[in-house]
Amino acid sequence: MIKVMEKVERWGIYDWTGNGHDDGNPFVDYEIVGTFKGEHEEKTVKGFYDGDGRYVVRFMPSYTGTYTYKIYGNFTDQTYEGTFEVTEPSEGNHGPVSVANTYHFQYADKTPYYPIGTTCYVWELQSDELIEQTYKSLAESGFNKIRFCIFPKHYDYNLREPRSYPYVGTPVDSSILTPDNFLEYTGKTEGNNWDFTKFNPEHFRHIERCIKRLMEMGIEADIIVFHPYDRWGFSQMTRDQDTLYIRYLISRLAAFRNVWWAMANEYDLFEHKNAADWDYIGTLFMKEDPYNHLRSIHNCREFYDHSKNWITHCSIQRQDLYKGAEFTTEWRKKYQKPVVLDEIAYEGNIQFGWGNITGEEMVRRMWEGAIRGGYPGHGETYLSKDNILWWSHGGKLHGESWKRVKFLLEILKETPGLGLKCDTSRMEEWDAVIGIPEDDKLAEETGYQLFYYSFMRPSFRQFRFKDDKKYRVEVIDTWNMTITDAGVHSGCFKIDLPGRQYMAIRLRKA
Repeated sequence: MIKVMEKVERWGIYDWTGNGHDDGNPFVDYEIVGTFKGEHEEKTVKGFYDGDGRYVVRFMPSYTGTYTYKIYGNFTDQTYEGTFEVTEPSEGNHGPVSVANTYHFQYADKTPYYPIGTTCYVWELQSDELIEQTYKSLAESGFNKIRFCIFPKHYDYNLREPRSYPYVGTPVDSSILTPDNFLEYTGKTEGNNWDFTKFNPEHFRHIERCIKRLMEMGIEADIIVFHPYDRWGFSQMTRDQDTLYIRYLISRLAAFRNVWWAMANEYDLFEHKNAADWDYIGTLFMKEDPYNHLRSIHNCREFYDHSKNWITHCSIQRQDLYKGAEFTTEWRKKYQKPVVLDEIAYEGNIQFGWGNITGEEMVRRMWEGAIRGGYPGHGETYLSKDNILWWSHGGKLHGESWKRVKFLLEILKETPGLGLKCDTSRMEEWDAVIGIPEDDKLAEETGYQLFYYSFMRPSFRQFRFKDDKKYRVEVIDTWNMTITDAGVHSGCFKIDLPGRQYMAIRLRKA
């Protein structure tokens, strides 16, 4: 049985499905390949075995018009050819995100993209009811990126089994796990019985459905490929096993326009991988992903060398107990890439220092990072009676910082051009963080300046400009989410403030 599509929208997903050999181990014994050709592009992509004798080739067209395809491989004795039409993208479909202007991001249609994401490590491996609640919370919050894992996670508050596993086999008996003894099983492989050459297609089908739902919501899926919080043995696979897994991921997920690849969460906690292994993994994604999706690697204690050519942007977890977002300016200068602050600590009340800051401090760090030209990430770890914490399971948001995400995002979207940078030349403003457009010409033309006062609480600020330009001045309360017009001013002028923390002043040419 052959299933073909007659049309698909630009940056949509074209699936070709057909039957083939199901003897032996189809995941390694057979291959299926598709060549797709339009007026402006030609790509050859590898397909995958989807179980029950079914093979799929998945393709994302980058242009409109008529495409031809050819499907071949040893999965069958036949070759299949055909055509389909690529239509204009639907509303909200801007294509995949890529790096733009060195430090920033934009969609394929040149629409600027300002990532303000959140972390929910295994939200998609929970119950259907909890997953639906996560979608609802995401829609209410305004997050436009979410980090999550393919593999299940073993850690505090994460001792239950997931809804499914990525491989055929059986896990260690988890009934013996308690909050007191779970560390004894971290990284252990005894008791697991996996065939790392046979994938569980339903595990991946379910994740695909989740990624597609996110895509329809306009949310980027930052896929964590590996992580060290493991009792199943997935963090200890061999290079050959890693390679098979990565190629399967690419063939199944790369055609989704909203996919990003994060090689690891906290790469430096892996006992069985070194820098050469991570370079191999990152380079494999760079070479074999036909769509060149964004790629990163995330640290615990030690930063990876983000200058490596396979890394498209910095994924940062702060190293200092107090500071993180404050170093954004330095990291931009050092790595010459976008800085995404995926973990600057979590709003919550758990026992760990990384998971018990206030909502006010979370928002302060997010604004600090954004004004400095970086892209902050949110996290929440509030204790609950059912041990469902947003940071890992999704569900409901209980804090205060998430309510302020949409407001920050709207401020960023009003940036002239593409993104902010920190103006470090204003010595008279040493006690403020000043964001100006990345493009110096636009900064001059628009006069756009965003002064952030963080945890300080001035009752007024004085400005002294030597030219005669007139500026429209606005007072922004970043916590209460208000913007107050303070009039048009020029030369030397004074702006009154309420003497509260978390205030900002925005100037634009009148």
